[in-house]
Amino acid sequence: MPSTADILASAFGLPRSRSRGSGSSRNSSPARHRRHSGDMPRSSAPPSLNLNTKDVAPASTKATYTDGSIASSPTANTPAPSSPATPSSPSIPVQHLTRRHKTTSDASHRRSGSAFGSSRTALGPPPKATNDSGVELPFGSRRASPRTSMDMPRPSMEKSVLSLDSGRSSMSADWPTHPYELNTIAELDRLPQGTEVNFRARIATQRQLSKALDFLLFRDQTHSVQGVLSREHVDMVKWVQKLAPESLVQVNGILKTPPEPIRSATHSGVESLRNRMNSRILDLRHPSNQALFRIRSVVARTFRDTLEKEGFVEINTPKLQPAATESGAAVFKVNYFGRNAFLAQSPQLAKQMAISADFGRVFEVGPVFRAENSNTHRHLTEYTGLDIEMAIEHDYHEVMNVIDDFLKAVFKNVYAMPEVKEVQKRWPSGEFKYLDETLVLDFREGIRMLREDGRDVEEEDLSTPDEMRLGQLVLEKYNTDYYILDKFPASARPFYTHKDSEDPNWTRSFDIFLRGQEICSGGQRINDPHELRQNMLDAGMSEEGMEDYMTAFDLGAPPHAGAGLGLERIVAWMLELGDVRYASLFHRDPKSLPERSPGLAHPEADTTKPQAAGAPPPIEKLIANYGDASNTSWLDERFEIWRHPTGAAVGFVKQEKFAMVTGDPLCDRSQYKEVCSAFVKYVLTELRLTPVWMLVSYEVQKILAQQLGWRTLSCTEEQRVDTNKHHNSTGGPKARRVEREGVKIHEVKADDEFISRANPAIEEWKASRKGKQIHLTEVRPWVDMEHRRYFAAEKDGKVQALVVLAKLSAKHGWQVKWALDFPGSVNGAIEVLIEFTLSSVTGQVTFGVGVSEKLTPGEHLHGIRARFLATTYNSIVESLGLRRKAGFRSKFGALGEEVYICYPKHGVGLRDLNQIIKFFQD
Repeated sequence: MPSTADILASAFGLPRSRSRGSGSSRNSSPARHRRHSGDMPRSSAPPSLNLNTKDVAPASTKATYTDGSIASSPTANTPAPSSPATPSSPSIPVQHLTRRHKTTSDASHRRSGSAFGSSRTALGPPPKATNDSGVELPFGSRRASPRTSMDMPRPSMEKSVLSLDSGRSSMSADWPTHPYELNTIAELDRLPQGTEVNFRARIATQRQLSKALDFLLFRDQTHSVQGVLSREHVDMVKWVQKLAPESLVQVNGILKTPPEPIRSATHSGVESLRNRMNSRILDLRHPSNQALFRIRSVVARTFRDTLEKEGFVEINTPKLQPAATESGAAVFKVNYFGRNAFLAQSPQLAKQMAISADFGRVFEVGPVFRAENSNTHRHLTEYTGLDIEMAIEHDYHEVMNVIDDFLKAVFKNVYAMPEVKEVQKRWPSGEFKYLDETLVLDFREGIRMLREDGRDVEEEDLSTPDEMRLGQLVLEKYNTDYYILDKFPASARPFYTHKDSEDPNWTRSFDIFLRGQEICSGGQRINDPHELRQNMLDAGMSEEGMEDYMTAFDLGAPPHAGAGLGLERIVAWMLELGDVRYASLFHRDPKSLPERSPGLAHPEADTTKPQAAGAPPPIEKLIANYGDASNTSWLDERFEIWRHPTGAAVGFVKQEKFAMVTGDPLCDRSQYKEVCSAFVKYVLTELRLTPVWMLVSYEVQKILAQQLGWRTLSCTEEQRVDTNKHHNSTGGPKARRVEREGVKIHEVKADDEFISRANPAIEEWKASRKGKQIHLTEVRPWVDMEHRRYFAAEKDGKVQALVVLAKLSAKHGWQVKWALDFPGSVNGAIEVLIEFTLSSVTGQVTFGVGVSEKLTPGEHLHGIRARFLATTYNSIVESLGLRRKAGFRSKFGALGEEVYICYPKHGVGLRDLNQIIKFFQD
């Protein structure tokens, strides 16, 4: 098993203790060292670019930084700047950057910026422009090239490569591309090798082989291309290497074939749903998301096309309604000029009124609002509804047939799209199966199938697990992922649903399912005003606010039926995304729209407000305003506190040549970038120490990596419990045993009398510990008592166990700062005390940092080093049982949230690694 020094050396990008050869990767073929960031797969044999910095076009390349500023790259006659206009970190290294197979149909035109004039083809000699009479037009006049993608031979992906070389090919020399003419990456696979091209794209990843050689991956929507940049004048390469990931650049280069096809590729771990949604703009740039929303667009367009062919009229109904009643779903209440109004939970009432107005057949594509506090994979508080309503001639199956035609058209159109393969790279899915003649299953038959499967279900609406299991049974029996469940019970349907004429306990209604999950509800509506009023009365509903709706039926309405579908659900279940949030551009769920400044415990310690000179807010108040668990360690005597002019704080410990930092800066999140940069500058220039920043959030590690080029990794996690969801087991066997033993579990006031009884137990506990202790903070329970709560287990006046809660920010709630099980305590007392403590607070509670199940490489840490480190870490954690503490905390429902270790690329030497271990030891 590797030594601890070997593991840490690998984590910090250092050679292991035994001698190893160096430079082997640089001497090998570039094709063998390709890397990818994120989860972006690559084609088997991509094209690449050699960037021609020698023959730079007269127009300067522009790079847009993340803050929106623009810097121009040097031209051939202009010295390159030593750094970009705004600070940016070196990009993630990538040796070869490769264009994947295209996933959308190629555009037959090229995009051109408004400042660059006309556009013409770069495939061969520019044809003379003439008008319809054959008269030659002046140079620069717009006329389509006679050679298009339709008649152009298309090189295979295995042979087509884009390279921007230091020399031009004979083709580009004979037929030079105009420097202001722009191609798209999607067009490059149609161009011959040696063609000079210009395009705009974002830098997806970057690998810096040397000061004079750089590999880049350029990305434009669903396409990417690999580039190789080299130059005798190295300032140009150095300038490019300082560009941040996601910078928008304009590129000039020569298409070339890669020396050999890609045989393998690696990628870092997929970002969690939470992180991806918190960085949605960056996430949406991913080719799979670009493809996904093109598919979503096709679904909506197919809906419109299908219904318009069937004679439907598109309508737009109001989203502000006077009444909160419809189907019993929760609604959002709004202030409408001092009067109550409600956001429409569907266009149901309005589209029925349109039928009464003799529109005959109507549909709508629009937002739907549901105020249901459902944090599941299938619920949104705002989604896009696809609604239809139509007068019927015979029965409600007419509307069912229309929807069936629409969905089959969707399946046909979507699965003919090349974008599906791009989506499947990120969200793998099985074959989607459906029948030529759609299966329509009676609700009672579905119940029978579930009961035969051993499930105890009643003849009521199905639960989500029942729906999913029924979908599996239908697939096994009928070989289809798509089916309709017909004739639902009346108890599961809204008041306006028409009851079955043969049995009033059942209704003329249906649901439609994809892969076992519901995407549509529909059925026939009541058109008799007397029956409608009786149903409302039976449901305990008032007509107040619904007068217009009832008038529509008093004036006479034909028999009609309709349905509502969720666009996000259709896309999510068809493609097996796993969560409807992925199918929503900017999702809204119960956790969306958080307060920007959530209830500061001490408003006077707000770092976004001006602070009195020389009087920064006390650190204790900043912890209560902004802190997480790691910040509470800053109250230990060994920590020094650095203060920013805004009042923000960073705690650190000087240890030989290092400044050891733990936790995020104590300030508003909007100030992280400013405070981190200022603190690092202070440590480097004034203290002349090397900073190592540990146990920070995802957001802070991104700043340190992108702004400063630091390496990051995660092998620790903040172990949190949501007490609002935690099941309290204080009445279990252990609790009863503790009660029989006469142990009192209660919250205590930490006065002098209690402290005098607790201190001897604490000292006895300290003395009972054996061996070296790994910890972040000292046991000092009586510090900052203003922000502490104390809970104790006592028997006969002796303290048996003690739990101390520390107040954190509103976002993070509380920390179980210490949970001390004193020697000689009653068995189980500490567990019961912790359960009691958790039941005494609401919201988030963290137990602090624990060991993760696996090591996750972060920024600038990849390849063999990362794989070796992760494998070794996993074996050591398993063999030494380092997760035992996390296992104990899991009894209380604790879930891990990654925190990160960050350090400068070349700031830690092999001999220095023990200093990091020493920091956490007694």
